[in-house]
Amino acid sequence: MADEHFHRWIQSLETRHLADLTFSEVSRALRALSSTYVERRRRLTERSALAGAGKRAAFALFYGPLHYLLVREIVRALPGAAVGSPTLVDLGCGTGASGVAWAYECSRRPRVVGVDRHPWVLGEAARAYRHFGLSARICHDEVASVSLPKPPASLLAAFTLNELQDAPRDGLLRRLVERTSRGDQVLIVEPIARLAARWWNKWRDIFVTAGGRGDEWRFRVDLPAIVAKLDRAAGLDHRELTGRSLWLSP
Repeated sequence: MADEHFHRWIQSLETRHLADLTFSEVSRALRALSSTYVERRRRLTERSALAGAGKRAAFALFYGPLHYLLVREIVRALPGAAVGSPTLVDLGCGTGASGVAWAYECSRRPRVVGVDRHPWVLGEAARAYRHFGLSARICHDEVASVSLPKPPASLLAAFTLNELQDAPRDGLLRRLVERTSRGDQVLIVEPIARLAARWWNKWRDIFVTAGGRGDEWRFRVDLPAIVAKLDRAAGLDHRELTGRSLWLSP
C-alpha cells in the first residue's frame, strides 16, 4: 500500500509540475538548482533559490522523491524507528517528503506537523500529507525556535540543520537532545557532503554519548521513471542514495 501511494504521488507531481513546463525546462532548472543544493545550500533558505516555476518543479519532482526514498530506508534500518509516536514534527519540512516517509513506516500513523518558513514548500507539504491520508497541519515558523508539542513525539530534521547559522543550530540540537529524556525520538538526516559540515562530528559524539548513534548510509533503490530521467538529463547519478543520520530515542 505504501508503494502504491508513493507511485501515485509521483504521478501527481509529474502531472501538475509538467502541465505548463517542458521536460527540458525542468531539467535545465534542475542543473542550476543542484549546484545551489550541493555547493551553496545556505542559499536554499532564500526565497530566490526557489524562484521560478522551473526550479520549484525540479525541487518537488526530483529532490522530494529522493528525500522520501532515503528517509524511508533509514527508518527501516534503525531499530525502533518505526514504532513512532502520536505526533511527528518535521522541522524544515520542505515539500513534506521526509516526514511522510517516516510517518508511513510507523506501525501507527502519527499526526504530522510540518514546519518551514517558505510559503511555497508549505503548500507542497500540505498536498503531500493529504495525498498520503495523514492527519497533519503546517506551521509557518522558524525551525530553531518553533514551539514543540508535548512529549512523546518524533522529531525529524532532514536536510535542514546545515542551512541554519551556528548559534540557532546549536540551540536547536540541544533542545532536541534534551527532549529525548522526556520520551521523544530524534532523527537528523543530512547528505554526505564533499565539504563536511563543521558541526556534524561534535553532535555525532553528543548523540552517541547520550545513547544514540551516528550512521552513514548507502542504499541501492529503483528510482521512479521521471526521477531517473531527470537524473540522467541533469548529468547526475542517484542510482545509489547516500546520506548520514543521527538517531536518539528514550
